Amino acid sequence: MAARSEESRQQSVGMSQRPAARLIVAVSSRALFDLEESNRIFEEEGEEAYARYQIANEEVCLAPGVAYGLVRKLLALNAEADEVGNGKTTQRIEVVLASRNSADTGLRIFRSIEAHGLKIERAAFTRGRAPWRYLHDFGAQLFLSAHAEDVREALAAGVAAATILPDSASTPRHPELRIAFDGDAVIFSDEAERIYQQAGLGEFNRNEVARRAEPLPGGPFQPFLAALHEIQMEYSAAASPIRTALVTARGAPAHERVIRTLRSWGVRIDEALFLGGKDKGAFLESFGADIFFDDQWRHCDSARGFVGTGHVPTGVKNPPPLLERPASTATAS
Repeated sequence: MAARSEESRQQSVGMSQRPAARLIVAVSSRALFDLEESNRIFEEEGEEAYARYQIANEEVCLAPGVAYGLVRKLLALNAEADEVGNGKTTQRIEVVLASRNSADTGLRIFRSIEAHGLKIERAAFTRGRAPWRYLHDFGAQLFLSAHAEDVREALAAGVAAATILPDSASTPRHPELRIAFDGDAVIFSDEAERIYQQAGLGEFNRNEVARRAEPLPGGPFQPFLAALHEIQMEYSAAASPIRTALVTARGAPAHERVIRTLRSWGVRIDEALFLGGKDKGAFLESFGADIFFDDQWRHCDSARGFVGTGHVPTGVKNPPPLLERPASTATAS
């Protein structure tokens, strides 16, 4: 009995001493896996039918969803970490499942995680309630979900978050992890975008030129970008397994303030595309993004046919009345 108590104590100490991941990403089950058929059953037949369906199909592995390739590449970064003296690897990334499933229906999710070989150990199953409440407890810096309301609540709580568009393209084409960001209202605040919306392009450009030496305030995705940059800095630019891109509708002369802002933050962006209002989709395909984050629906619609896309429902282009785009409330998320 004493030996067993000592063993339990050592296991507890070992767990408490496990180094915290440097980047923690929370993902819903419907962003990670293709649960559209399950979600259809929930919406058309109700929660009990959905639960029966999931339990009856527990041994049927779920197909990858939009965020699956991103998650797999994030977790692969742990395997590339330098080995420490005890033979274990340094944990750079942790992925947490944050799901509106119940624990009962969530068993199929965890079996699919195991079948796909994904090292995801922590989860919150909330049976229809909002899982974003546990994001700070997990230490998450990013939350990806198919449930728009949960995403809005996460953003309000100060966590970078995006609504994964379930019908967006999701096939990785590069071994690198490639993430693309819009600028205003995503990496940066919507301060400049507000001027554009209120006074037009001419005044927007005059403001940006006049304030080109003044860094833009950070937006909801600045901390996530900074965490990615910290991992990137372990490598030379040529050898990094992460590649980032800024894909913005800005053009000259509004480009300089953006460049100076990133420089003031000490953050490296590998590619910067100043499109001057051109559609973003084809450029994102050429970049080969695993995922693209934007606050405007028209840019998301342009991107979703080419790459995995996440809508960031914040900023002046997303006042509450415009956020009521059709979105499922299913426990499948």
